[in-house]
Amino acid sequence: MATHSMIIPSSSSSSSSALAAAATSPFKETLPLFGRSLTFQRKSCFSQVRLRFFAEKHSQLESSNGCATNFASLQDSEDHLTEEHVTKGESTLSITVVGASGDLAKKKIFPALFALFYEGCLPQDFSVFGYARSKLTHEELRDMISSTLTCRIDQRENCADKMDQFLKRCFYHSGQYNSEEDFAELNTKLKEKEVGKLANRLYYLSIPPNIFVDVVRCASLRASSENGWTRVIVEKPFGRDSESSGELTRCLKQYLTEEQIFRIDHYLGKELVENLSVLRFSNLVFEPLWSRNYIRNVQLIFSEDFGTEGRGGYFDQYGIIRDIMQNHLLQILALFAMETPVSLDAEDIRSEKVKVLRSMKPLLLENVVVGQYKGHNKGGKTYPGYTDDPTVPNHSLTPTFAAAAMFINNARWDGVPFLMKAGKALHTRGAEIRVQFRHVPGNLYKKNFATNLDNATNELVIRVQPDEGIYLRINNKVPGLGMRLDRSDLNLLYRSRYPREIPDAYERLLLDAIEGERRLFIRSDELDAAWDLFTPALKELEEKKIIPELYPYGSRGPVGAHYLASKYNVRWGDLGEA
Repeated sequence: MATHSMIIPSSSSSSSSALAAAATSPFKETLPLFGRSLTFQRKSCFSQVRLRFFAEKHSQLESSNGCATNFASLQDSEDHLTEEHVTKGESTLSITVVGASGDLAKKKIFPALFALFYEGCLPQDFSVFGYARSKLTHEELRDMISSTLTCRIDQRENCADKMDQFLKRCFYHSGQYNSEEDFAELNTKLKEKEVGKLANRLYYLSIPPNIFVDVVRCASLRASSENGWTRVIVEKPFGRDSESSGELTRCLKQYLTEEQIFRIDHYLGKELVENLSVLRFSNLVFEPLWSRNYIRNVQLIFSEDFGTEGRGGYFDQYGIIRDIMQNHLLQILALFAMETPVSLDAEDIRSEKVKVLRSMKPLLLENVVVGQYKGHNKGGKTYPGYTDDPTVPNHSLTPTFAAAAMFINNARWDGVPFLMKAGKALHTRGAEIRVQFRHVPGNLYKKNFATNLDNATNELVIRVQPDEGIYLRINNKVPGLGMRLDRSDLNLLYRSRYPREIPDAYERLLLDAIEGERRLFIRSDELDAAWDLFTPALKELEEKKIIPELYPYGSRGPVGAHYLASKYNVRWGDLGEA
């Protein structure tokens, strides 16, 4: 697929006026960051999209290898473009959801696209195509996705009208994932919607990874935009280990450039994860403390209160380490631990994340505990075990729980354990980052905490989901005549402070992909570094056939996780909570 770098010529008066207008845009924000004021845009409405399209139309076009594109070939299909043309909607966006009949598309992608449309974040001229092997009509697709669309956003007026408008822009094309002819037919249908306009195309691959390359090959050869950009969003998993991930990347790059590939990890789109860098770099109270000098350990905890729920066949191929730790939790760790980037530019941020990953020691088997949930009776109800799932082999050793201790070999974090814990069928659902600070040297009040000095340490908790919030645990005197201390929370609960509903992570990531913002997507070298950390331990687990420790459905997980934490003089921070 061809991709173009767009540069607005400084000599263009219309370009200058557009940029001047952007400078006063209400969507520009100035943030005191890294010791200076940085101005950036929160891309959350159509004006940003239109400005980008305007910049692209006035650009000096370059091919993906940096060589000048044959401009005459573009002039055959377009007249000279001006800001007036852009304002009139002379560019169009086509979004194709490949695997449109699957659960992810129905439950997440189509609702996210509707939410963006409802808030005016999509261009004026856009269309959405579903592509899958199922034989459906346009109306059947619309009926299928209409039940998943909700007007959960604050602007609730004209909800039914908005749904109708959105559904009228949704179309369906049935075809095989490895058929160039079927994608050529899709291309014809896309062109009917794009006729006479600058055509930008976004493909979302909501399909199993074993058919990624077939779809990319067919779309690249037969359904790529001829005069605009083409981008592809790829869902995890990105391979099973370093070798398979590298092979997948090599195959994709036969047809795409790195700039066209958007590897999505939806956890990076969650509000509290995106807030990590703001919390750290724009608050003087935190940045000086963010090191081994004050932080004793960092815990990244993920838990689900349900099992595989019929997805056991898929899950059994990967397990909890590949499914959660190697991507979601490791990405959060990299954002948490990275050094201050040069700017908020996507490449600057991603480069700092890569530095963190390359500074880490590969995970050792001795620092891993694996578990698997078993059947359990609770409250008169029977909960099935993992191997009770009919799609799971009876003697499967795939872990549904894992705890791990990892370390970063750099000056900031040397010796600080980063503990990860992830599991299914646990007692609660949640995801959080816990930062436990060191003890106060020579604490005057240590006698008030008896022998357990851990009760005297401060703790910062960033709750990613549910009930998004940030709280700082401090020591406080209980009112009264005596000297009794208590641990209290300085609590920022998002639903109380910000009553407007938080957008779904897929909304943010889809909008960023449309606008070419790569900050929250995973670069290929970042992916390589992540797999290098986990592949040795994963191979050893499988070669040695390590038997996972069983734990009851609905419990806190295997006891071995607590022994692992105590090995580094750490107590899991979530033990004292329901």
